[in-house]
Amino acid sequence: MMSRAAAIAFWVVIAGQVVFLLAFIAVKEVQLNSGTEVTLQTAPVDPRSLLQGDYAILDYEIGRNLPASARFAPGDSVYITLRPGPEVWTAYAYYSAEPPAGEVFIQGRAVSRNRAEFPAIATYFVPEGTGHLIEQTDDVKVVVSLDRRGNAIIRQVLVDGRPFNP
Repeated sequence: MMSRAAAIAFWVVIAGQVVFLLAFIAVKEVQLNSGTEVTLQTAPVDPRSLLQGDYAILDYEIGRNLPASARFAPGDSVYITLRPGPEVWTAYAYYSAEPPAGEVFIQGRAVSRNRAEFPAIATYFVPEGTGHLIEQTDDVKVVVSLDRRGNAIIRQVLVDGRPFNP
C-alpha cells in the first residue's frame, strides 16, 4: 500500500505532466491562429524511415543562395525577411539577429556559407505509401504560420496548387 505522501507526490507528478502537455499544445495553437500566414516554395525529397514511416524532407527556396556578403558560418542563426509575391513569399533581406520591428521574417540555421535550413518545418509526415506523391510533383508549396519571433509551424502542404490529401 502506498503512503499518503507518496500518493500525493504521484498525483502531483501526473498533474504536472498533463499541465505541461496542455501548455505546449496551447502555445502551438496560439501560434497557428495568431501568426502571420505565408506560403513558401519548396523542393521536396522522399526518404523513408523504418521507424518513422513515410515523410517528405522539405527544402525551401528562401534558404538557398544566401548572399556572399552575409558571411554566415554553419550553425549560425539566420533571419530572413519575407515579401509577398504573386504566389509565394520570397526572401528580401538576411540578418544574423532579429530584423527591425514590423518585418515578417523566418528564423533558420545556416548549414553552409550559402544555404540555410528551417528544422521546425523541414519534415512533413505523410500516410504510409504516399510520400512518392509529393516527390513526383513539380510544384509543392507549404503554408506556414510565423510568430513574431520568426518561428514557423506548417499549416498546410499544397501539391500542384491543391491541399495535399492522399
